[in-house]
Amino acid sequence: MKLARSDFTLMQWSLLAVCAAALLSAAFLYVSGQYAAQTQQDRRSARTRLDDARRQLTSAQEDKQNMATYAEKYQALANNGIIGDGQRLDWMEGLEKLRQRQLVSSFRYNIAPQKTHAPMLPIDSGNFDIQYSEMTMEFDLLHEGQLLNFFSALRNQVKGHYQLEGCTLKRQGGNEEGGGKAGLTAACRGGWITLKNRNATP
Repeated sequence: MKLARSDFTLMQWSLLAVCAAALLSAAFLYVSGQYAAQTQQDRRSARTRLDDARRQLTSAQEDKQNMATYAEKYQALANNGIIGDGQRLDWMEGLEKLRQRQLVSSFRYNIAPQKTHAPMLPIDSGNFDIQYSEMTMEFDLLHEGQLLNFFSALRNQVKGHYQLEGCTLKRQGGNEEGGGKAGLTAACRGGWITLKNRNATP
C-alpha cells in the first residue's frame, strides 16, 4: 500500500492532535496531582488545628474545674492571711491580744524582715513564692503547760501560719524566803510562712 503526499499531510495533523492531547493529559494529571497533594496538606493542617483546639478546650475545662475545686480552699487561705504579702501588723496585734490573756507570765518576741524561703527539698509551689518571716520568742513560765497553751492559742486565734522549729527550756530558781516561785524560761524559734502570687498586681 502506497501513501500519497496528501495522506502524510492528514497524518501530520492527526499526530499533532495526538501529541497535543497527550500534553494536555500530562498537564491535567500534573495539576490534579498538585491539587490532591495540596488538598492532603490542607487536610492535615486542618486536623492539626482541630486537635490543638480540642487540647486547648480540654485544658481550659480542666483549669475551670480545678479553679472551682480549689477556689474555696484558696479563699480560706487568703482570709487566714497565708496568701498575700506578709501580715506583720496582724501578727503583732494577735500577739498583743494573747499577751492580754496572760497565758504565760510574760513573753518577748522579735519578727525579722520577710525573705524568700529556700526549702531543703525542692517543692513545686506552682505560681507562688514561699515567703518566710523569722520570729524568735522568749517566755517566763510557771510550768511547761503554759507554753503548750500559748502555741495552741497562737495557732487557732492569730491569722497566719507560724511554723515552730523548736524551743529550749531552762529552770530558774525562786526566792522561797521572799515568796517567789521556781519557774521556767523558754526560748523558741520559728517563722511565719506566707505565699505570694507572682501574678498579683503590686
